[in-house]
Amino acid sequence: MDVVIVGGGWAGAAAAIAAARQGADVTLLERTDMLLGTGLVGGIFRNNGRFAASEELIALGGGDLIHAMDNNTLHSNMEFPGHRHASLYNVATMEPIVCRLLWDAGVDVKLMTRFTKVETEDGRITAVIAKRHGDDVRFAGHVFIDATGTAGPRTLCKKHGNGCTMCVLRCPTYGPRLSVAGKAGIDEMTGQKKGRLGAVSGACKLLKESLSSDIVARLNETGVAVIPLPKTDQIDADMSYKACQQYASAEFRDNIILLDTGHAKMMTPFFPLDALRRVPGFENARYEDPYSGGEGNAIRYFDMSPRDDALKVTGLDNLYCAGEKAGLLVGHTEAICTGVLAGYNAARQARSQEPLILPDTLAIGDSISFVRQRMATEEGLGLKYTYSGSVLFERMGERGTDTTDIEAVKRRVAETGLSGVFADAPTPARHQAVPRGAESLAASAGQDD
Repeated sequence: MDVVIVGGGWAGAAAAIAAARQGADVTLLERTDMLLGTGLVGGIFRNNGRFAASEELIALGGGDLIHAMDNNTLHSNMEFPGHRHASLYNVATMEPIVCRLLWDAGVDVKLMTRFTKVETEDGRITAVIAKRHGDDVRFAGHVFIDATGTAGPRTLCKKHGNGCTMCVLRCPTYGPRLSVAGKAGIDEMTGQKKGRLGAVSGACKLLKESLSSDIVARLNETGVAVIPLPKTDQIDADMSYKACQQYASAEFRDNIILLDTGHAKMMTPFFPLDALRRVPGFENARYEDPYSGGEGNAIRYFDMSPRDDALKVTGLDNLYCAGEKAGLLVGHTEAICTGVLAGYNAARQARSQEPLILPDTLAIGDSISFVRQRMATEEGLGLKYTYSGSVLFERMGERGTDTTDIEAVKRRVAETGLSGVFADAPTPARHQAVPRGAESLAASAGQDD
């Protein structure tokens, strides 16, 4: 029962662990030399409704990566404008921790392996082709997961943004992102607003040591620094185009808001470096991601897959999707939640079992269904959805699923009968007990495999 996952961001990593926990033989293909994708420069979790969603996932038995972030936290239970009880993980050390988790789970991680083509037969994917060390390599499987994300490549960043700004996705080095569903002929969706396609990634990273000692001290002590901007220097980028709408407010326009994630995370899409260096404390500021953060940022929300609430891609019998491929879902927590469900369901399908659909009494289940329904409308394609702000967070408040009461979350999950479901041992399937290559031996012996 082979599951092949394309894309090693938070969603792909979560899917890999979830499928491996269910006994699948999992191969994870990542086109760059590191996992986590935008998680290499993100770092924010447990803020606002993400706390409750994280605790739901833990209660469901799928909290491996949430625990990993908790154990690698620089600051916890902190506040910044519009956000409560946030945690910040160390972006410099997070990726090796996740690599080890995947190896320990038995996942075959193939780095620097870029998906290029797909083979299909009778509405099913039979294999994907990827470039690895200059050669075309074929990866066959029973079920596939598309976790390729929606950011870039350079052609889209040039057409809809300010060109390649040399972000952590590093398309010039490792090649452009390609969509598994798209290559299989699925008509995919693109986010849009005010006639503009896609969205600009919402934050930059500054080398923390390039800032003044007092700003560094504030970041190290509290995790946040808010520096008011003179009227002449206020950020004039159209905030409505930001991918992270929870940060598209006047407070983020009128101030430089920094978060300590190892680097200094600056909560604006971009800021001209010459103007930034005129702000007291930023005289020596230097960008770490994207390297051209004074000019622009990566463009996201292209090639999102049509799918059902089990995260199966519409039009293909054995392809699931996770992360931003599953819709306009913003954030690491959102990616991990969809990744766990996609990985779990991929393994179930490989055992010829029905997929799981999470009930809408859970914030995770409701969000998966809600985003799918909203994206069927033009208005819905113009919104961004996250547990930490905007439409989805407001919905959590209305439905009473936003809480920091962990015991209440556990009770909510228990009421669904799904406590620990993602960690439960799989039900044996007929083909599962037969070792690879032993089918003919079992048949000749008359065994019930």
